[in-house]
Parts: sequence; C-alpha cells; structure tokens
Amino acid sequence: MTSSFDSGLGIRPRRMRRTPALRRLAAETRVHPAELILPVFVREGLDAPRPIEAMPGVMQHTLESVRQVARDAVAAGIGGIMLFGVPATRDAIGSQADHPEGILNLAIAAVHEEAGDQLVVQADLCLDEFTDHGHCGVLDAAGEVDNDATLTRYEAIAITQARAGAAVLGVSGMMDGQVAAVRTALDEAGHADTAILAYSAKYASAFYGPFREAVDSQLSGNRRGYQQDPANRREGVREAALDINEGADIVMVKPASTYLDVLSDVAEMSPVPVWAYQVSGEAAMIEAAAANGWIDRRAAIEESIVSIRRAGADAVLTYFALELAGWLR
Repeated sequence: MTSSFDSGLGIRPRRMRRTPALRRLAAETRVHPAELILPVFVREGLDAPRPIEAMPGVMQHTLESVRQVARDAVAAGIGGIMLFGVPATRDAIGSQADHPEGILNLAIAAVHEEAGDQLVVQADLCLDEFTDHGHCGVLDAAGEVDNDATLTRYEAIAITQARAGAAVLGVSGMMDGQVAAVRTALDEAGHADTAILAYSAKYASAFYGPFREAVDSQLSGNRRGYQQDPANRREGVREAALDINEGADIVMVKPASTYLDVLSDVAEMSPVPVWAYQVSGEAAMIEAAAANGWIDRRAAIEESIVSIRRAGADAVLTYFALELAGWLR
C-alpha cells in the first residue's frame, strides 16, 4: 500500500533529514568563518570602549582596543574587518575623512599593523560620519547632495585610505559614477592593487536606525534622494551591473534579510563576488526578541546568516561575526 506523498515510488525526502549526520551531509549551504566580516566602530577621544545602547554587545572602540579586536578576528579566522570612524569634529565637506591623522585612517593603520595580511582590512568610504549635516556627500547651495562634487571628495578619501593600509574600500555613498571615479583615482595614485567593494544595491531602509547611534549621525531628513527605493527590485541589478562595468571587484546588497530577492538576482548575474550586510536593525531585532525570551538567540543568528548565504552572498558583514565564528569552529 502506498501513501499519497510517495506516489508509489518510495520518494521520501525525510530520509535525508532523519539524523544530524544525514542533515549535515545533505546540507546545500554552509557557513565558514572566512565568509564573515565584522563591522567595527572607532571613535576619536575615547579612553575606553563605549557600549552602543541600540546594539547590544557592540562597542565604539579606541585606537588601542581596536587592536585587540583585530587580534580576536585573526584568531577566529574571520575574513575581514570593516572599519568605520567617528570623528570628534565635523564640517560641511567631511574634511576629517581624508585627513591622514583622521580617526578612521589612524584606525586603518593600527589594524593593518596589528593583523598584517592575516586579515583583510576594509574601510567605509563615505562622508556621512564626517559631515555636520550627516549626508553621504557635499551639499550644493540648495541643500541637495551634489553628486559630482562628492565624487571629488571620494577620490581624495580613497587615496588616503589606501595609503593608510586598507586592502578593500567600501564605497557606500550611492553616488552615480562613484566606482569609476575611485578606481581611476586609485590607479593614478599607484594603488592599482586596492580593491573596491561597491555598495551597489543600498536601500533607503528603516533598519539602519541603530547605526545612527553607533556613528553619532548628524543627519536630519533622509537619504531617499540617492539610496534606493525599497519598492524596486530590478533597479538593484541595474546598479550592480553599472558598478561591475565601472570596475568594482565586489558588489554589495544592503540590508540583507529584507532584500534576499535582490541578493539572489544580483548573485545570478554577477561575475564578481557578491556580499551582503546584515545591518544594525536586523541584528538589534534578534537581540531584542532573544532578550524577551521570544526566540532562541543562537538558532536565530545561525539561521539568519545561512539564509543570506543561501540567497547567494559569498560573504556576509555581520555584527555576530566573531561569536558565530566561534560556534562554527
């Protein structure tokens, strides 16, 4: 006698789910520590790491404490660190972003010195942390972000970050032509080996909220004039294709969990690696639900990352990178 679910052919998919060993053997997607990248904040003027209230377990670091983070990252075997700087002073053009003694550039040098080639040192290339208006570019007389004037600033920042020791520059401002401008500037300055991570499909998301505290954002208003509309799927693929054509070595989808369709689309078409960023709000939701006893924290973290990998991400930026690497190892 046959049952309706096997059509008389003995087709029983549950056979391969029966034991942990069978499930492990049949797994289609795996996560390795080398596929994880840790975002790290370094703040000027601190004498000790400072907790970020909206991001449990995440700190703003000093130039000394970030060295320990780098050592921990090497020991954990994760792929890299993405550094963000929080300056003590800001101005309209974000002049601290390309100052050789600016906090982010000092942090790049410190981590590079500490980790060498054992860790991929990456830097956020944007202006939002450094401007007194909080936008990702310089403003024109009407108060709008001036795309082409911003590219000039990105070129200067790229050269400074490369000189400081960054191996990968995360070009995250969503300006048209940003990858081509940065690539040309790097090549002409003798940094042809510095890679570009293009934040290609970066959406104007509500899930960036906790990040604003992490970088002490000065933003009023929003970034919908240059970040992507959450309603648009095809546009994410178009942006990625443009960045690849301009010379991006890696393309990014951000946020990750609420844009898995875009991530899958980009991964399907991309000849270069595709990364995804599990942003602050995604992590904060897991932490909040776990703190209330509503979900299993470890299981939720593991499921969230494997889901991002399953959708097509070759690597994932996540605030859980060190912890998850420990579980994996």
